[in-house]
Amino acid sequence: MKKILLVQPSLQPPGGGNGVAAWILEALKREHVISLLTWQPIDFVPINRYFGTSLRPSDFTLYQPYLALGRFLDRAPVPLSLLKMSLLLRQVKKMKDDYDLVMTVNNEADFGRRGIQYVHFPWAYQPRPEIDFRWYHVSSAVVDAYYRLCIRISDFSFDGLKQNLTLVNSNWTGTKVRERHGVASTTLYPPIPGDFPDVPWTERENGFVCIGRISPEKELDKVIDILSGVRAQGQEVHLHLIGSWDDDDYYSHIHQRTQRNAPWIFLNEDLAREELVQLVARHRYGIHGMTEEHFGMAVAEMVRAGCIVFIPPGGGQVEIVEGEERLLYETPEEAVAKIVRTLSDGDEQTSLRSYLSTRKELFSTERFLRQIRNIVREFV
Repeated sequence: MKKILLVQPSLQPPGGGNGVAAWILEALKREHVISLLTWQPIDFVPINRYFGTSLRPSDFTLYQPYLALGRFLDRAPVPLSLLKMSLLLRQVKKMKDDYDLVMTVNNEADFGRRGIQYVHFPWAYQPRPEIDFRWYHVSSAVVDAYYRLCIRISDFSFDGLKQNLTLVNSNWTGTKVRERHGVASTTLYPPIPGDFPDVPWTERENGFVCIGRISPEKELDKVIDILSGVRAQGQEVHLHLIGSWDDDDYYSHIHQRTQRNAPWIFLNEDLAREELVQLVARHRYGIHGMTEEHFGMAVAEMVRAGCIVFIPPGGGQVEIVEGEERLLYETPEEAVAKIVRTLSDGDEQTSLRSYLSTRKELFSTERFLRQIRNIVREFV
């Protein structure tokens, strides 16, 4: 058995990246001796409940080296995610020689040796996507100084990260990695548990589900506006917003909108995995609002559940439906037109369901577990 060190600031839900990390642990725990280097304490109960894994504390050795500093930094009004990762990478350089493999599921890393990095979107990519911007990004000079500080703390070398085997969550992300760092990558789609019951189409509710954090970049207002337009065309559909709180102001705003439209919009918060799969599998349709998802785990979940899913034509999410034009919308008006056409045509529904059924296995946990095990075996 090989000794593996996984560097991951957090495994706690929500968040697709943390979910990928949890499933990598699930894949490797029986074949290897695994240590976790982390920023946050690990509570496996919500991790297993949210991501569908079966991890236990006894499966790993846990290192959390910055407890006192962590309590201080965690009180800051900004996330300081790169700073926290930089401190962990500084620690890695002291531990790296004790392991056969060092890896992270938290984007680019310089471990001081060759390792494996899984990139969701390269943190060094500039300019940042608009959805990443927050109030603390107002001053580019301050942001640049912060980046330089983090690089210095971790003794980060871009040549170092280029030595790594780079995995990415989508071909689209792979192009961003190549543009920024000039390195090739291997696409490893995130795993989506296939525990959705097979509910016949005739027994499903004629409504929509939308899965994702209740956060501005998920563009839930757009989703609500689109389905309001569909209802204005005489289609009696309803909407379930399924997610977890992630932004106080936006949560309050969306909560108010759901209350104003209570007869047809439902806000389902912090569902256990069992509750989520039952709710999604009972519905015919899914919809996503975010313009450029790096991959789009929520979209893949709805496809895995057998829903017909409508999405914007940007980012890695397009790969989930393989660019099927009938499911892509540029504007809310286009979305309304395509949805109404599908709702009104049984043959179209059958055609789209048949097409999407061929995509399901690309995102299965079984496929992911098999692929990551093979990648690690070959690497070590």
